[in-house]
Amino acid sequence: MNSQRNFFFERLPKAGLGLILCLSLLSGLAATASVVRAQDAPAVANDRDPHGGAPANAAAKPARERLPSPAVTLQSIDLGGRILKFEASIGAMPIRDESSGELLAEVVTTAFVLTSRADKAEPGACRPVVFAFNGGPGAGSGWLDLGALGPWRLPLAGAAQAPSAAPIVSDNRETWLDFADLVFIDPPGTGFSRLADGEAARRKFWSVEGDVALLANVVRRWLQQAGKLGCPKFLAGESYGGFRAPKVARALQERENVGVDGLILLSPALDFGWIEGRNNPLVDAARLPSLAASHGGAKTRAELAGAESYASGAYLADLLRGPRDAAAQERIAGKVAALTGLSPELVRRLQGRVGANDWVFEADASGRLIASVYDAEVQGPNPAPGRRPQGVSDPVLDGLRAPLGAAMTDRATAKLKWPVEARYEILNDRVAESWNWGSQRRHLEALSDLRQAQGLDPRLKILVAQGLYDLVTPYYAAKLLLDLAPPVGAPERIEFLALPGGHMFYAVDSSRAALRDAARKLILGE
Repeated sequence: MNSQRNFFFERLPKAGLGLILCLSLLSGLAATASVVRAQDAPAVANDRDPHGGAPANAAAKPARERLPSPAVTLQSIDLGGRILKFEASIGAMPIRDESSGELLAEVVTTAFVLTSRADKAEPGACRPVVFAFNGGPGAGSGWLDLGALGPWRLPLAGAAQAPSAAPIVSDNRETWLDFADLVFIDPPGTGFSRLADGEAARRKFWSVEGDVALLANVVRRWLQQAGKLGCPKFLAGESYGGFRAPKVARALQERENVGVDGLILLSPALDFGWIEGRNNPLVDAARLPSLAASHGGAKTRAELAGAESYASGAYLADLLRGPRDAAAQERIAGKVAALTGLSPELVRRLQGRVGANDWVFEADASGRLIASVYDAEVQGPNPAPGRRPQGVSDPVLDGLRAPLGAAMTDRATAKLKWPVEARYEILNDRVAESWNWGSQRRHLEALSDLRQAQGLDPRLKILVAQGLYDLVTPYYAAKLLLDLAPPVGAPERIEFLALPGGHMFYAVDSSRAALRDAARKLILGE
């Protein structure tokens, strides 16, 4: 996919289309908290003054204008006759260097905590808490917040996938607030969160290890300040956020003295070696069922049983025979063409290996339309009909940037009464381009962290949910990875869902409802 723009994982040079993805301090922000150092990661420390004052040992520096003080409002939504009343909090959690006291970052977080429900009194204050973050790196939490989990929802499908779509939200009947308090975290450079001036902060937090240490620190501090350390705790991460979540769970277990009860991984990047790489036939085999689903409009994995069996069986065997085996190439050309709707001639030219970028420009034989890698069923006009233009925008990812970013800004200022003047960074190219992967990205994986977290805590439950039409993190890649790994404890500890839709499959009403139901079951133990 060297010609794709890549966001929920990384923003590559603009040569095509690509991959991916706020909690508030309550009134206790001013409480002193202990200093934290993450093992093998940048040190961060808690701030004693939420309104801008530095600790006494901090060196005097020109003051940079700080983000506004936290805002807390009382809100309510109507879930078809049931009223949920809740407290909404938004504000910036200051992150300081533990040694110098220097401000490194302000992490803006948004929390929704239920106060009462018209049909039922809440028994005590210790409701489950879900911490949610997106991916990218560089994607703000607005995708999960207004797309699926939060109390308000912005449509993300159909006509809503256009920059001019009105950023008008409505009460979300599938909100997880019905069964858990919600905390959305935007790492520095995403949402309204930002780094302090200077290269040192960027090097600390725009990296795999520094990012994990920061998120774990923020989760622990919020729980501590909210008095919810004893409540059930869950992490929900999308795309690169699904890569983050198992690592954050381990950092919480081993560094922050916090155990989580469950992980909810949405379109996760469990192993980059299985979703990218030019010479790995497993990548092509894992992608093929999603191409078949997109062409045939499959709604369930049962409809794709034949495609899955072929992809990991005869297809892979013929690919390994290589292009010099003419009979194998003919078998592939006929079968792949039938599954995907592409011409046998094109499949032969590609030697049976249909990449995501090939689908983008070849799904429409006329060349007038281009497909999205985030939802391979969706097509939009090709700005250069009949050609493969450089830097072309993705019909889904780029189409949603403006309305989603505008909706998050309007909600923060108008509904949540937080007088921020900054732009909400729904997708920040600079973060993606500057990210320090530590090594080649294709060597990174989070499956080992997932297994380590499982092994350390037999109570830990996991939900993995994917979209059938996603070419960014194909569902079959995750399913094969999970099936190949020996079970740690009871096999039913991991639930896997493949639902209609793309990378942001929750844009589909039925899939958003199915995700809500599965999350409720995991969180409440139903």
